[in-house]
Amino acid sequence: MEKSNNLWVLGHKISPVEVTGNYDMVIGETAPNIPGPPPHSHTKLNEVFLVLEGEMEFTVNGELKKLGVGESIDLPPNVIHTFKNAGASTCKWVNIHSPKGFLSFFNEMGIPENESNAMQKSVDESIINKVLQQAADFDMHIKLK
Repeated sequence: MEKSNNLWVLGHKISPVEVTGNYDMVIGETAPNIPGPPPHSHTKLNEVFLVLEGEMEFTVNGELKKLGVGESIDLPPNVIHTFKNAGASTCKWVNIHSPKGFLSFFNEMGIPENESNAMQKSVDESIINKVLQQAADFDMHIKLK
């Protein structure tokens, strides 16, 4: 079986990009109508998304923002956010966290793409519970209603 670093994380295909700077970068792919992570914030991390294909809907501090191809959104620390693909086709995006360190969340919570039923396993109740219990360890502070 071919080795791959690609992961399925909460229903999203995540492809880590090796970088030399003090940031983590991944390319993500989200199928239509797939929700993002629970609303959350980071206290130490800056985050940015850039849409490469399709469209993505972000909720930032309760405000809805739609992004299309070539558009980006900057998410500084302490901003509550989540996202979903509200479009009719797969959305491809770049996600950057700075400083480096958030890639460990994807590695810990992800299911290797070459594992059978990886996408379905990534949204299993056991994984969702693990995320809810351990997210703060990765500076991901979930804000449930």
